[in-house]
Amino acid sequence: MIRNAKTNDLIRILEIYRYARQFMSEHNNPTQWPDHYPPKELLEEYLGKQQLYVVTEGECIHGVFTFFIGEDDTYKVISAGSWLSDAPYGTIHLVASDGETHGLLNKIVTYCQQHISHLRMDTHENNHIMQHLITKNGFQRCGIISAHDGTPRIAYEKL
Repeated sequence: MIRNAKTNDLIRILEIYRYARQFMSEHNNPTQWPDHYPPKELLEEYLGKQQLYVVTEGECIHGVFTFFIGEDDTYKVISAGSWLSDAPYGTIHLVASDGETHGLLNKIVTYCQQHISHLRMDTHENNHIMQHLITKNGFQRCGIISAHDGTPRIAYEKL
């Protein structure tokens, strides 16, 4: 099940991001999310906007992500390629798992497509696992965008 995150979910959400940072570091992606990223304050901001979601099985939270419909500032400029469409889209960010469940991204994409079929997301060039999962879920690589911190990210789109 996927639902909006609640304030009392934040402790578990932070645990999942801590696990995800460690996993990425152990799999040749130590720089995508620096220590303590995403910060609790950013997660609280997404929570307040109802853009922070959790993936649950029973009462246990196994995954977390952000999702919103509307223009993403980091997607305004794309290099080494182009977007497939300029139509309104939904953006998926900050996908993380506790490693206890499989098919998490598929569940997230299916959920988000119930709200809007046109989706975008991105990942770091060293995050080969996520690159594979993104393309496995029907996204096409479109080019390179810059994250808020100025670092490049591979941009994907699904129509």
